[in-house]
Parts: sequence; structure tokens; C-alpha cells
Amino acid sequence: MDQDLPWYSSLSAEDRSWLGLVAQESIARFIAWLEDPRHSTTNSAEIFRVAPTELARAISLQQTVGLIRLLVTVVEENTMELVSEAQQPVLREAVLTYSREVAFSAAEVYARAAESRGAWDARLEALAVDAIVRGAPDETLRSRVSTLGWTGEGRTLVMVGTSPTRLAERFTAELRQQARRLTSDALIGIQGDKVIAVLGADPRPEAVALALVDHFGPGPVVVGPSVREISEAGRSARAAMAGMLAVPAWAKAPRPVLADDLLPERMLNGDHLARHSLIQDIYRPLVAAGTPLVDTLDEYITQGRSLEAAARELYVHPNTVRYRLRRISQVVGWDPTDAREGYVLQTALAVGRLADAGGSGNGV
Repeated sequence: MDQDLPWYSSLSAEDRSWLGLVAQESIARFIAWLEDPRHSTTNSAEIFRVAPTELARAISLQQTVGLIRLLVTVVEENTMELVSEAQQPVLREAVLTYSREVAFSAAEVYARAAESRGAWDARLEALAVDAIVRGAPDETLRSRVSTLGWTGEGRTLVMVGTSPTRLAERFTAELRQQARRLTSDALIGIQGDKVIAVLGADPRPEAVALALVDHFGPGPVVVGPSVREISEAGRSARAAMAGMLAVPAWAKAPRPVLADDLLPERMLNGDHLARHSLIQDIYRPLVAAGTPLVDTLDEYITQGRSLEAAARELYVHPNTVRYRLRRISQVVGWDPTDAREGYVLQTALAVGRLADAGGSGNGV
């Protein structure tokens, strides 16, 4: 084994010792089977019983097959001289039959181990996704996702869609497979009628989400904002979940739709995170940029988004209005001349003024 199996020398001394016992037990059971096939077994679970279960984790199925192949070669080379020439074909056939049965039995052992590990990983993944959605502080989250292969090398986002009513496990497995073809960091979970995907390992995970949307069930798909790392994914998850509740209010919502594009609907639905974003990310920067920008936006909206009418009310040239609108777009990232983005700005302006006036609690 040391000469013909490259991986053997990398094992610990204890594992090499156990593997030697396994090899001896295999040959001993082969002899017993050859003497009386009816009362002997080829079950590899019995062969591996001489070693601890941890040995199956130390060597892979491929390595086990390599060991069986080596045992077959050694037995063939060293037993043919012990029998007559007429008996050699019978012995060779017995070696092949026994080794085939052992190989199949070993495959069953590893298949059961893989199923057990897969079930455990699925439970661990479900717990991780649930912790992210709840936003609960979980110091073990990093270690949990790392055991599932999460590298944490890029930004992270959460997208939420609908799950089919049937074959949920199969749907989840297929979605997970597609997601991990696109990125190494992907967690999939189902909560009720919603399927949740946590995506990372990409500078722009939005591109991964866009490529994955066709593999979701029918209905809306909401993509939360990207965050720096998995520990902040709760914010993205809360935005995406709130977006799923609010998206029916936007009849023409695209698929997928960004949770940040649903800020007005989310705010109307009682989402405090959306209200905070409207005030802090749009209204406050707009006010800080100067009163002329706020007045221009207000008048432009009031006049039905007419440049000329807004210019007349403000006593300025239409080009001045056009310049200020472009400036607003540069400051807050939302274009007042776009109908949908103008609606977001209008909502932010109203919510921000209410906050300043103390009309909604103590403001933000």
C-alpha cells in the first residue's frame, strides 16, 4: 500500500494501522468465503467493523476502490502458485466475484454516509437561512456557513421568490444546483410558500440573482440590497421579505424587482426599514444639497412633471430646471424625469417632511 497508493503515506499512523487491519480482515473473510460461500458474507460493513467509523471519513470512496483493486492484484499474484493450473481459472473467478461484491457493498456504505451528511447539511443550511431571515444575532453563523462551503469572498444578498406547492425538496435541490453553478457561495431555504436564496462570492451578486431568476417558481422575485458579508445579510433578507409583501401594490413590477425599488410600497405597508431608507438615503441628502433642489423637485412634481410650467412658477429658465433635475439625480441616484423614480422621490419628500414636522413619531 505504501508503494502503490500515493495517498496512503499522507494518512496518520493510526489510520494506516487501521487500514492494515481492514486489508487483513478482507483477505481473511475472502478465505472464509472461498471455503464456505453459503455461511460467509461479503458485506463491507462487516469488514470495516474492525476499524472505527472515523476511518470511512479519512479515506474516500475512490481511495477505497483503489485499495480493493490493490488487494485483488496482490491476492491474484500470490495465490495462483498455490493451486494447480486447472484450478487457477476458478480461483481467479472467485477473486473477481468477491471483490465485485465488496466494491458494491463499500459503495452502499459511502452512499448511506453521503445521504446522512446531505440530510445533516440540509438541516444546517435551513438553520442558517432561518437565522439570516430572522436577523437574530448568531455568533455561530460564520462557522455554520463555512461548514457548508461558504467562502465569504464577495458581497452578499438575499433574494426571495415563491416555491411550488409540490416536490419542494426536488425544487430546492435543483435551485441549489443552479445557484452553485453560478457562484460558489449559495444557500437555499424554504419558509412556507417562499423560497429564499442567499448569494455571495461575487463583487456584483445582483448579476447572479438575475441569472437565477428563471429557476424560481411563478410569481414575483424580490432581490434585497447587497451587503458586505454574511453577518449583515439579515438586512438584505428583511428588505427582500418586506418587498414580497408589498410587491402586489406595483402591478407593473419587473421580475426580478429590487427591494429598494419598492420603497414606497414597503413604506405604505408599514416597513420601518423602507421609511428609514427614504428619509436617510434620499430626503436628507437632497435637503443637504440645498433648498433650490428641493423646491425644484416639489414644483416639478406639482406641475405634472412639466419643465416649462415648473420654470414659470420658479421664475427661472427651463434649462435651469433641467440642470437642477440632473443634479438631483446625481445627488440621490434617482431620476425625477423617470415616472417610477419620480414617484419614489415624491414619496421620500413627503415622508421626510412629515418626519421633520414630527408628524410620524419622533422622525428618524
